[in-house]
Amino acid sequence: MTRTPEPPPAHVRAAFGARDAEPELIDGGPAWRCGDATIRPAPKPAEATWIAKTLDGLDVPNLRIGRPLRSTDGRYVVGGWSATKFLAGRAEARHDEVIAVAQRLHQATAELPKPRFLEARTDVFAVADRLAWGEEDVPLEADLGGRLFELLKETQKPLNLRSQVVHGDLFGNVLFAGNAPPAVIDFTAYWRPAEWAAAVVAVDAVAWGGADHGLFKRWSHLSEWTQVLVRATLFRLAVHALHPLSTSQSFAGLERAAHQVTALL
Repeated sequence: MTRTPEPPPAHVRAAFGARDAEPELIDGGPAWRCGDATIRPAPKPAEATWIAKTLDGLDVPNLRIGRPLRSTDGRYVVGGWSATKFLAGRAEARHDEVIAVAQRLHQATAELPKPRFLEARTDVFAVADRLAWGEEDVPLEADLGGRLFELLKETQKPLNLRSQVVHGDLFGNVLFAGNAPPAVIDFTAYWRPAEWAAAVVAVDAVAWGGADHGLFKRWSHLSEWTQVLVRATLFRLAVHALHPLSTSQSFAGLERAAHQVTALL
């Protein structure tokens, strides 16, 4: 049984102006709605502070951004927690719209400098990212993605795309609420081409979101699309092979997406 995450303690809620709000778990966590605030764990203060400062100054047409909240003493992180203004909405299977959101968002982040904390990241997702781009080499569980990773790796060709700050996990992190503009939450920074971030959305949507077979082809006008799809698929295969909670059942959708990418080459 999955353990319910712990809510933000009273002193953290008070620091972000939500002293009397009853914490309400959002979609299984780990973020909590506390009145008009969304409070989430921030185990990496430097990264959380960078994200807060970046989002605070980001203006993207037709897009809602979770604006960071400062504590009563001006901090972005208090006791391992950070907060943003609560954004209404829910993730929906509107995959083409999410990719369009990625395009608009990454036009706005195109000139941001590379964050220093990226070089120090050692989590599963950071290692998988470096594996996909040939910057690291670690063994992968063959039956959970490693075997397919090795086969797909042979199809890589050099890319001539500019790296920039991108949100590398937009699938499930774009919210829709009636006629309101889409909302972006849980910014996860990577230093990769904007086309790659769009490709990650597409791969995730086909693997786990029930996206139709035409999704990959509908975005083929993006620069070097088939090759960024390869990198995105390698990234997800490496994540799956490295992640301790991965199973053969969770691999089925990703395997299907990988075969669809291979068919485009």
